[in-house]
Amino acid sequence: MSDICNVCGLPKEICVCEEIAKEGQELKIFTEKRRYGKKVTVVIGMNSSNIDINGLITYLKKSCACGGTLKDQVIELQGDHIEKVRRKLEEKGFKVKG
Repeated sequence: MSDICNVCGLPKEICVCEEIAKEGQELKIFTEKRRYGKKVTVVIGMNSSNIDINGLITYLKKSCACGGTLKDQVIELQGDHIEKVRRKLEEKGFKVKG
């Protein structure tokens, strides 16, 4: 017997809670200049209540071949990867602005 989702009542294999949560969020992507002129790509607007944010940041780090972290619901990736991150987030179903 499969597990049942507490939110939607469907089996975990066909649960749609994460897809609905992705569609309801609007993320912003921009770069910041840090110490010694290093650039950091920043993704804000993430509400991680129904989203596997650790899996998402791992996916983005592997896709961009860079390091990164999560600080206070803000994803930071080392380097200037705005276009690649935008493309990957849109592939995952997020709305991206900026």
